[in-house]
Amino acid sequence: MHSLLEAIDAQRKISDWNLELVLIDDGSKDNSYKKIEELAQNYPYIKGIKLSKNFGHQIAVKTGLSHCTGDYIAIIDDDLQDPPSLLPHFFSYLDEGYDVAYGVRKKRKESFIKKLSYNTFYRVLKGMSDTDIPLDSGDFCVMKKHVVDNMLKLQEKNPFLRGIRAWVGFKQIGVEYERQARFDGQSGYTLKKLLKIAMDGIFSFSSVPIRVITILGILGLTFAIVYSILTVYGFMVHNISVKGFATLSILISFFSSLILICLGLIGEYIVRIYDEVRDRPYVIIEKTINI
Repeated sequence: MHSLLEAIDAQRKISDWNLELVLIDDGSKDNSYKKIEELAQNYPYIKGIKLSKNFGHQIAVKTGLSHCTGDYIAIIDDDLQDPPSLLPHFFSYLDEGYDVAYGVRKKRKESFIKKLSYNTFYRVLKGMSDTDIPLDSGDFCVMKKHVVDNMLKLQEKNPFLRGIRAWVGFKQIGVEYERQARFDGQSGYTLKKLLKIAMDGIFSFSSVPIRVITILGILGLTFAIVYSILTVYGFMVHNISVKGFATLSILISFFSSLILICLGLIGEYIVRIYDEVRDRPYVIIEKTINI
């Protein structure tokens, strides 16, 4: 966090920004909020928000957006993979009339497995989504205030912010940059959290999974009809004996697995509907500083 603040403060002085920096403690267990309080005493433009527990990265970012007051708003993580020195270049696009300038990762200094997973996910999501979500674009971006205000109108309990950013429209441009390696510390993105974000993206911006069930049902029915006709034909015409146990076991296993997959997909949509109709607040703020 100190490294991020030093980088931002150095750029603030160079660019002569009238700056507010909103820092979110998403239920961390390493005294992050105490550090935020200490920094806020020395840097009056810092605003701090402590969430009552870990609500997840997307909720934390959404909470920060809801407390921004500036005309230009940037989303940036604290690991310096998206360096603050890029922000003036991104802001220049807003000066030219764009409403959003989002980062497009030209290169990622991460493991092969991670790069392959990210690349696959973005392309699968783009192919499935009803919204044109740009490839290889994360949350790192700059936006004008009216874009953020419209994004916050979507009170989703499982937000996928880069999808929402694309959905609200306005004049947007992708800006290529080379993403740096993590400056220090360990990534907070566990496999479980990455899967959660991936599922939020797919289930929030695509109806393809639920439609796949219908397609699978049609294919399964076609398979059953064709197999039945061939079995009856072989028995009646060629007197081929029907060996039932192995055939029955295969068919039961196949269709049982298919049913469970379909129920899981339907259940995922139902759970998300349930999250919305309960109307719980999407976040609980424990305390703030300079808000």
